[in-house]
Amino acid sequence: MLYSSGSRSVNLTYLILEALRMSPASIPYYVSQFLTESFPGKAIVEGDSYYFDLRKFSEEGLCTTEVISTVSLPPGYAASDQTTTVHNHVMTLWDAKKQDFRYEQKNFCFEVTWQEHTLVVLQLSWPQGYFDDCRYYWILADTLDTAKDFFATVCRWNSQIREEVLVFEGGFWQKNRDLYASIQNATLDNLVLAGTLKEDIYEDAQRFFESRTMYAEYNVPWKRGLLFIGPPGNGKTHMVKSLVNSLGYPCLYIKSFKTRQSTDTDNMRLAFNRVREAAPCIVVIEDLDALVDDENRSFFLNELDGFALNDGVLMIASTNHPERLDIAILERPSRFDRKYHFDAPNEADRVAYLKLWNQKLKTAMQLSIADIEKIAANSNNFSYAYLKELLLSASMVWVQQRTPGTMASIMDKQLEKLKVQMESESSEAKATDKEAPSELNGATTAQTETEENKKN
Repeated sequence: MLYSSGSRSVNLTYLILEALRMSPASIPYYVSQFLTESFPGKAIVEGDSYYFDLRKFSEEGLCTTEVISTVSLPPGYAASDQTTTVHNHVMTLWDAKKQDFRYEQKNFCFEVTWQEHTLVVLQLSWPQGYFDDCRYYWILADTLDTAKDFFATVCRWNSQIREEVLVFEGGFWQKNRDLYASIQNATLDNLVLAGTLKEDIYEDAQRFFESRTMYAEYNVPWKRGLLFIGPPGNGKTHMVKSLVNSLGYPCLYIKSFKTRQSTDTDNMRLAFNRVREAAPCIVVIEDLDALVDDENRSFFLNELDGFALNDGVLMIASTNHPERLDIAILERPSRFDRKYHFDAPNEADRVAYLKLWNQKLKTAMQLSIADIEKIAANSNNFSYAYLKELLLSASMVWVQQRTPGTMASIMDKQLEKLKVQMESESSEAKATDKEAPSELNGATTAQTETEENKKN
């Protein structure tokens, strides 16, 4: 229980209510002054670090927490002053995936048992900006060293990335264990690419992490950037997942820099600061051309190759549209040192892909080598994604019929259907491509007409 050595009753509920009525700038000072006066025998550490997440730390069994429902005072006080109630504010949320309740502590006071120490943690939350909350905490301990050690231990544990992918979206980082679990199924063995492409990329990435001493010896910045280029569905994402899974370094995935409450540059600064803290690590940016535009490009380039050190950072970016990227990104080696092209598979690659999948099918569903070669020959311009769809759709049809020896004929029919779909999508893409130049031509024509009118 928490004891006050002050000369008056310590009503923490009163403290919380009074503090939350104040302006945000006044709350930390008011509470700090109150606690210092009320508990002069305690050392206090305070702040709003993102890494001080007591709930996650305690859920892992690294400390125990007990809600302080009363504050006991030393003998000598009136009976009515011996205890004062502390209300702990808890939000009840719903986890749709787990179909269960999820609780979030907003304003609370906990007695914490950590190692052989007993501490008290008070946390208050108040609005900060349009969408965010500030979560400010005060740690009370018998000595300053104990308070600082506990703070450092909690922050250090929360900053580590363990069996999860750190995802940046909406202006903040969030740990995602489901994404990490999905990556575990991606390996180089179940990936088919042209020639030695996958081996070359893996060796490039592995050599980077193994060569830290060499980089330092020759005074070369220990950072590297790989850019995967090619149309969708040809193995870029699978290659990224395989690398992350094979190399074993922390993975940080940047999905977007766009938020309504912050600028792109603010979010870029926040994202890259966290990346540098996690190094050595792998940073993944998919659809780079969609994330970097005319307004944020300069700042993005500075984060990649500016004064700030990105030691230990392997950045892997991908794009389906290299023509949309600025030449400073596409051609300057210090930003993305190597560009790897993921083209649509040729006939030999399609044969290899179909053979790999054929091994996973049940015996009654498997194709002969002649059937595989025939399908590969008839699936010209198919991406790996389309080949996968061909196999999945044919398997679904076969499962409904379950007739041995019919898989080849089923795949022939599904192949023709997918060809029609591809032609339709290709026509739509061409129509879209024609619309953009027509707008440009329209602007040029309008400009020409204006100039002619001026002459007349």
